[in-house]
Amino acid sequence: MKNKENWVDAKRQYRLTDKHIQMARELGMNPKKLGKIANHKQEPWKTPLNEFIESLYFKNFKKTSPDNIQKI
Repeated sequence: MKNKENWVDAKRQYRLTDKHIQMARELGMNPKKLGKIANHKQEPWKTPLNEFIESLYFKNFKKTSPDNIQKI
């Protein structure tokens, strides 16, 4: 149950959609470590987090989004 709360917090903190949260979960990402890969204003070279998750998902699954998107 605690893990679900971490995902809800990450969704709110990084302004992600349910689609992006599900993609990140399927990729095996840790919600507590999303801050390390999130784009900060001081790091303009980084891709925004939602685009980064989408690119990884496409690279691994050859799909642009999950078949069934579940809400948290």
